[in-house]
Amino acid sequence: MEIVNRTENKILNRVEISFKWQHIGKSTPSRKDVMNLVKTLEPGSNPELIVVKDCNTRFGQPLTTGLAFIYSTEDAMKVEPEYIFKRHESLRTAKPSEASNKGGDQ
Repeated sequence: MEIVNRTENKILNRVEISFKWQHIGKSTPSRKDVMNLVKTLEPGSNPELIVVKDCNTRFGQPLTTGLAFIYSTEDAMKVEPEYIFKRHESLRTAKPSEASNKGGDQ
């Protein structure tokens, strides 16, 4: 993965990374793969606070480009729309409040 542009957005408390990933001989990377690689490129980042946006793969080319946001706090992440949280829900570990709700209130 190659970082095309890295910007620190202090107003929104996040780091914005534009990336380009050549995956020759491999399948298109999943959002989870991108999140894991972004986590390694940005040391000390919390995987629960990473959002992958605008992930595009060129037809017939092993090239994926995209944008990843790494938030500093969970409160800073509230600027994202609800559909982004739903999209990343399956990629994250279960929150304690969700686990207690799944226990069932009879």
